Amino acid sequence: MLYGAIIGDIAGSRFEFDNYRKKDFELFSKNCFFTDDTVMTLAVAKALMNCAGDYSALSEMTAKTMREVGRHYPDCGYGGRFNMWMFSNTMPAYHSFGNGSAMRVSAVAYAATSREEVKELSRAVTCVTHDHPEGIKGAEATALLTYDALHGASMKELRATAESYYDLNFTIDEIRPTYRFNETCQDTVPQALQAFFEAKSFEDAIRTAVSVGGDSDTLAAITGGIAEAYFGVPEDMKVKAESYLDARLLKILKEFNRTR
Repeated sequence: MLYGAIIGDIAGSRFEFDNYRKKDFELFSKNCFFTDDTVMTLAVAKALMNCAGDYSALSEMTAKTMREVGRHYPDCGYGGRFNMWMFSNTMPAYHSFGNGSAMRVSAVAYAATSREEVKELSRAVTCVTHDHPEGIKGAEATALLTYDALHGASMKELRATAESYYDLNFTIDEIRPTYRFNETCQDTVPQALQAFFEAKSFEDAIRTAVSVGGDSDTLAAITGGIAEAYFGVPEDMKVKAESYLDARLLKILKEFNRTR
């Protein structure tokens, strides 16, 4: 659990500002690294664990945990306003619709016990920073598709759910030549979802997402979270991903997997 988002983040990290629009790249390179996508995915997971099944104060716990975990990694790639929020003890949500809400939400799908609870928990972990409707929508769509994939939904059923949130009338081949860096949910999540729908395996999903270009690590993190739930992740890829994490992040990942 959570390996999909982490692997997508690591694989896409070196291409975020130097896009590579093919699928024939080395997945785990010496130049790869974890970014804020991994840090915040694990911070949300820790918040869910800290609630011990009582999610009535999840938003407050998420804000606390994201700051506690995130401040250890000041140079991991936070956006400007999120960085201000991270290092403030009082700054409220700032009406963001950035794609950070979708890249960090994977753990919700493993904590929820129903589709309705997915939506509730997704909103709770999102609204602490991304309280714009598009930010909430991007996280909810990602979390819900991950949950549905975990619970046996077919590709056709998953696509129908995705299309209730976004217009997906394009292919990756069509958009790849012209797609550019974009940090919004509305211009990242649909592309990440389409990369998943075109994939034949978990690895193919990651390669397809990275090849889109743009915000490569975040695109692949979003795609990877859903792809893990649908395809599973090969054990050797999990082990390789763990080698990029430090002891603090690895501990959160291992603990979350033990509690699910």
